[in-house]
Amino acid sequence: MDIRYPATLEKQRDGSFLAQFVDLPDTFTEGQSKEEALFNAAEVLSAMLAWRLDEAKDVPVPSQKVKGAHYIAPDAKTQAAMLLRFARGERSLSDLARALETSWPAAKRLENPTHWPSLKTLDRAVAALGKKLVLSVE
Repeated sequence: MDIRYPATLEKQRDGSFLAQFVDLPDTFTEGQSKEEALFNAAEVLSAMLAWRLDEAKDVPVPSQKVKGAHYIAPDAKTQAAMLLRFARGERSLSDLARALETSWPAAKRLENPTHWPSLKTLDRAVAALGKKLVLSVE
């Protein structure tokens, strides 16, 4: 699953750029240039998604093929937490903990965007969910 969210850029009267996420209308930022606005957008996206994960709020799946949008990825920790949350689906954390032969708090930490699980742990968790871990560098 690709965890990049579409954002639109709109030039403002003062020459700055407003970046707003299509799937997260309450998530926006600005910058003096397009590059700065896109950089700031990645930071605000990571923060908003981390907050949603921490507060057990819904995290929308990113829209695909939004015309004219810039696709922005959150930081790696947030992506890992989101991928596990999406892969788990309706399955409970207790089920995941049992499959991993670990405690519920240890399973819960896997969906914590401030936690850095090892690749080995991530691989075991996704395998327990019937998925395969695939890494990518861009």
